[in-house]
Amino acid sequence: MTNLEIGLTSFPVLLLMIFLRIPIGLSMLMVGLGGLYFVTGGTTVALAKLKSETYSTFSSYSLSIVPMFLLMGHFATLGGMSTALFKAAEAWLGHRRGGVAMSAVGACAGFGAICGSSLATAATMSQVALPELKRYGYSGGFSTATLAAGGTLGILIPPSVILVIYAILTEQNIAKLFLSAFIPGLLAALGYMITISLYVRRNPEAAGVRDAIPYAERFRALRAVWPVLLVFIAVVGGIYLGVFTPTEGAAVGAAGTGLIALSKGGLTRSSLIESFIATARSTAMIFFIVLGAGFYNGFLALTHVPQELSNYVVSLGYSPWAILTIILALYLVFGCLMDSLSMILLTIPIFFPIISNLDFGLTSEEVAIWFGIIVLIVVEVGLITPPVGMNLFVINSMDRLTPMLETYKAVLWFVASDIIRVAILVAFPGITLFLLRLLG
Repeated sequence: MTNLEIGLTSFPVLLLMIFLRIPIGLSMLMVGLGGLYFVTGGTTVALAKLKSETYSTFSSYSLSIVPMFLLMGHFATLGGMSTALFKAAEAWLGHRRGGVAMSAVGACAGFGAICGSSLATAATMSQVALPELKRYGYSGGFSTATLAAGGTLGILIPPSVILVIYAILTEQNIAKLFLSAFIPGLLAALGYMITISLYVRRNPEAAGVRDAIPYAERFRALRAVWPVLLVFIAVVGGIYLGVFTPTEGAAVGAAGTGLIALSKGGLTRSSLIESFIATARSTAMIFFIVLGAGFYNGFLALTHVPQELSNYVVSLGYSPWAILTIILALYLVFGCLMDSLSMILLTIPIFFPIISNLDFGLTSEEVAIWFGIIVLIVVEVGLITPPVGMNLFVINSMDRLTPMLETYKAVLWFVASDIIRVAILVAFPGITLFLLRLLG
């Protein structure tokens, strides 16, 4: 077999291992090492790369941003920020039909601004909002679907761990990616709220109504969320204005949320240790997937599969928009099979060279940023797409009384909202790039 044939054969082998429930980080590591053995004809290169790749991955300064953002999310939870966000949103929207569900989405968007993880956002906000949704007569399927969809805002609204990984893979500016994700993130939250409004009109029995509260209480609830706004401005604003690097910004965010949690009484010695342990576990999982992807992508580079695929796709003569549509459709399929981080690490080294060689009427940097945001949104759709949407299982584990089938039926409304949003952002790249062009 030629090197190219070995590289192409590795794809079905990798997918088979994933179907066999072997952890994807381990699958990519094993296929990468095996591929290096066959391509180089021995173990020398594979073993040498085992040493060098491991060191270069875990000593990367850019990747140190990941545990800082994860720790920031833990501290934000201890500081009661998730509860404050939900109460503030509920105070202003809760009296409307479907208003408590809208409040949950709004709180997820706010929490996503200080937590770069979708699963963490979904899990945290469900603890706060799920009891309230049940209290006001919201159906189980509608409640869990709303929180699963709202949780996806955690990886779209900056800061985002996935965007950091994408920036490292494609050598793009993290600050510009964060800035460009802001408007699509707001559109996502708005789209989910519109979806909730349409759903309760179609299914009025799925949502109850709570009484409106005085404006004095609304403004009092709104004042309680100032720490979230302060942290967001300090981190994202500081990074974009060049006050500090993304890693320094993440550290500032973690320290700031830690001090807020300490002042609120939520940060104790035991909770601090628990936060460090939880952050270490999440970081270890992410880093191991990154390590496995490094071996697998290094093996693919030796086989020239990305370059050959890029040249082949371009030679077909299809329009750039048709090729982009096919790639996004593949992401929707992959989203039903694997988690978002794995998808990014596995596919970007293959798809990004293809997109970079196509003419969309944008600069190369604009194409890279626009494509990254679009991919992030489609990956987000995968998190709530039945039957294997990760967020669906996270929420279902917290509400065992609601059958998964009910959640599946309700979440399809949010999936439709996501697909419409993707179509709009693909058709009009200027929406994504507006802030970047305005402030660039």
